[in-house]
Amino acid sequence: MNLKRLVNRQVVNNLSRFNGRVRTRRDFSTITASIHSSNSCCDGVVLYNFSNSTPILSFNRYMHTIGETKLIGSSFNPKHNANDIEEDETMNEFLSRFVWIMRGKLTEVYKDCDKQTINNMLLVIVGKVVSEMEKGGLDQMLDVAVATLSQEFSRDLWKTVFEVSNAVLADMEKEKKKEKMKGFLQCEEVQELCRFAAEIGIRGDMMREFRFKWAREKMEESDFYESLKRLREEVKAQEKAEEEGKNAVAMGEEAATMGEEKPKLLIESMSQKSSIWPEEPKPISGKCKIVAEKILALKEEDDPSPLLAEWAELQKPSRIDWLTLLDKLKEQNTRLYPKVEELLLSEKSFQANIRDYSKIIDAHAKQNRIEDAERIVEKMNENGIQPDALTTNILVHMYSKAGSLDRAREALESLRRLGFRPDREIYNSMIMVYVNAGQPKLAESLTREMEARDIKPTMEIYMALLRSFSQHGDVGGAGRIATTMQFAGFQPNLESCTLLVETFGQVGDPDQARNNFDYLMRLGHKPDDRCTAGMIAAYEKKNMLDKALKLLLELEKDGFEPGLATDSVLVDWLGKLQLVDEVEQLLGRIAGQGEAPPLKIQVSLCDMYARAGFEKKALQALGVVEAKKEQLGLHDFERVVGGLIAGGFVQEARRVHGLMEAQGFASEHLKVTLTASQAFSRKRPSK
Repeated sequence: MNLKRLVNRQVVNNLSRFNGRVRTRRDFSTITASIHSSNSCCDGVVLYNFSNSTPILSFNRYMHTIGETKLIGSSFNPKHNANDIEEDETMNEFLSRFVWIMRGKLTEVYKDCDKQTINNMLLVIVGKVVSEMEKGGLDQMLDVAVATLSQEFSRDLWKTVFEVSNAVLADMEKEKKKEKMKGFLQCEEVQELCRFAAEIGIRGDMMREFRFKWAREKMEESDFYESLKRLREEVKAQEKAEEEGKNAVAMGEEAATMGEEKPKLLIESMSQKSSIWPEEPKPISGKCKIVAEKILALKEEDDPSPLLAEWAELQKPSRIDWLTLLDKLKEQNTRLYPKVEELLLSEKSFQANIRDYSKIIDAHAKQNRIEDAERIVEKMNENGIQPDALTTNILVHMYSKAGSLDRAREALESLRRLGFRPDREIYNSMIMVYVNAGQPKLAESLTREMEARDIKPTMEIYMALLRSFSQHGDVGGAGRIATTMQFAGFQPNLESCTLLVETFGQVGDPDQARNNFDYLMRLGHKPDDRCTAGMIAAYEKKNMLDKALKLLLELEKDGFEPGLATDSVLVDWLGKLQLVDEVEQLLGRIAGQGEAPPLKIQVSLCDMYARAGFEKKALQALGVVEAKKEQLGLHDFERVVGGLIAGGFVQEARRVHGLMEAQGFASEHLKVTLTASQAFSRKRPSK
């Protein structure tokens, strides 16, 4: 590289103001003295030592001056090859950054010096730096100790030069790697891995972490091959030099030693990476081709192991041969493909890696075949391959989908131990498995964790939590979720308000239920049949029949028509009050709507008719209830048995109690009541 082609004429002109010709040690000292004497603010500051000054203006150099950078004298020279041009560009970039930083440091130290003086200082510093670099290159300059460099600068100034140079080189290296990384982020192999990860539900931060990890591995692999290529070129050049007998004296003993070590290193490196070199599958012919056709023609229930062993014996396949066979099998025999793919995991020549295992596990997980997926994981462990983050991510989704809380939680902790943070999809899966397991508080803690990481839960997640808290009658939890939803920007809707009405109704707080009911109407929503039923049920808890009827009348004026849900609550309430005629009027209205009375109404009718002594109707309702005993809960059984005992139907009560115990329900209070009714049997009334 010819650094003398780099010049900035204005800097030379600036320096010429102090001395037109700088050729000798005496002239250079005069210039430096002129600089100091012309700027009193710089007096007493030793920029460099004058005793060993040497001429440095016999070259043209690259400089930043007066906010403008120019490259003079860089006209095309056919003798300059591509390497020279690349080196020049690198040097230009280095000097540009170096001057920029040094200008700031000089300006900071010499605060009272004008811009022209700073430019002259930069000229001297950069000139000396380039002079040292020309002696042995940039890397050599940085490796040489300060004491061995020219004594024209003070040690502090050389120290600053070293610090700035190292900082510039570090920045240039970072930018170079960053640009190189961009190319590998878009390469086909990384894109293919990202597509596979997206198919199994990986999104957001985790996807970015995986993408950069794969790109970094690909870049390291590329760097290895580049270094291997350079090593081969060095070995070839050395062998050629030895053959021609050139440079025998210069190379001497070092060349002989290098000649022995480098080929050895090349062979070792190539053997270590032989599995990565691209290779072509072997041609299949003769008997081997016949066996391959038999494999492709197998049925799903057939055992392919014997034919696979025979094919391996004939073909002596490598991994690429097995993959070619699998591709053909996937195209022609999709049912047999999974079985063969799993068998090959134990085949030594197939060289199964962790991605082969994870693909099979993912296929089983999508079909909810948990035992098959766990079998593959166990086989991984037996072969010494530990599940990575991608495989663990698949397991989290699989166990969450299957509702296996403990296994899903275990897989999540494994993922965290691997250093990966859950993404939105994993959080959603874990929240739903907690909700389905009846643990909304643990699910809520995960939403707090999401919010702390700036991952916004969806409306569906909040609604699932609200439903779960409502079903458990947890007023505090339901209120927290409703408040969090509003802070997250989700406005209350008909369902969320209905859930709050039902929650307060379950705990017997009709006032709060009515507040939420009225708030719903103020938002512009019209209460539907379910919401109204929840409000009536809240009034039922406190037996506020007058308020319930008043509400129904107000709603009917606005066009509301009670549906099956509201009528079911009214039937249950009026049945407890033994208002048989009113209940039967409601039953007529339900029948007129073409609706069949639900099981809840049949339980209410059985209790009402038994207590009222309507034997025929009580036994009729009891028959319907017994036919659907699998759908009954503990409260339903207690209601039916209690009504039968109160009405004197002891024998029927004993039979239903037996059904209750067969379903796994137990009630000590009911057992005591039934025993007492048998000891003091009442005469069954008849109406």
